[in-house]
Amino acid sequence: MVMGTGIVSVAMELKGLHALSLVMLAFAAAGYLVITGLTVTRVVRHRAAVREDFTDPRRGFGFLTFTAASGVLGTRLSEVWPPAAWTLLALTVASGAVLGYVVPWTAVLHPSLRPALPGANGTWFLVVVAAQSVAVISAVLQPESGPLHHELALLAVFCWSVGVLLYAGVAILVAARLLLYPLRAADMVPAYWIAMGATAITVLAGARIVEMSDAPMVTATRGLITGSTVVIWCFGAWMIPILIAAGVWRHAINRYPLRYDPTLWSIVFPIGMFGVSAHYLGEVDSLPVVHGLGDAWAWVGLAVWATVFAAMCVHLVRTIALAPPQHTSAAPW
Repeated sequence: MVMGTGIVSVAMELKGLHALSLVMLAFAAAGYLVITGLTVTRVVRHRAAVREDFTDPRRGFGFLTFTAASGVLGTRLSEVWPPAAWTLLALTVASGAVLGYVVPWTAVLHPSLRPALPGANGTWFLVVVAAQSVAVISAVLQPESGPLHHELALLAVFCWSVGVLLYAGVAILVAARLLLYPLRAADMVPAYWIAMGATAITVLAGARIVEMSDAPMVTATRGLITGSTVVIWCFGAWMIPILIAAGVWRHAINRYPLRYDPTLWSIVFPIGMFGVSAHYLGEVDSLPVVHGLGDAWAWVGLAVWATVFAAMCVHLVRTIALAPPQHTSAAPW
């Protein structure tokens, strides 16, 4: 939710809708604080359940959303409240360094659930999104980093490179799961959109790296990153009709109920990120068609965000405000 709201806030700022962008930024920041607090409370009170999530390949990669959300929120705050952006940079780097190793180890290599391949799904691409989130916020803050100028350039290029190679590995594993094991409508979850979102944030990270001020690592890779981001963007655009078709197959052909589920936010973030990445790619590489598509796609991102947000509000009203009271019998003496 924070990732999707944050990136659509960036898209609205690029469209010149400053007031709307700030409202969405405030919502993203509030959601970040609330969900972080609830997660910490769950870790303290329900350690066994958290441990079970970490060792489940179907859910473990979800913890990487903290890294990605920190990076997206920090990137947006860099223009509004720089000290907060630097704090979120530290959180993004620290959590990415820890979770980027811990989650794949516990969720994929842990002996509790073997084989792990049947649990592969779109959330596995969050390891790519997390790495590229570090690259994006590092690249955004690098020009104003002073003594950390070269270090942030090195970090941005390093994480971008790792993210690209991780995408190739994760894509092979997820494709193997789709081809080797039965696929039900319930298995085609919205999180598969993260596969496209991972390409989009890779493009955004590459475009922001190309924009960075000169540093040895940037000079050495600028040409490679410039060409690679165009290829990756084309691949991500090619995936969109496939993902839409998968949704039609799930809900229209197989009649799987379409109702609000928190995983629907997995669609908002990739769509919003695709528009923002196209905007910056078109700007950096002088690609007017890509730039125009990114600007137009921002409205798609806003529409999808509004739809999912409204569905969430209705869901919360029905399940909390209108839910019948639960009566419990008095405890015996």
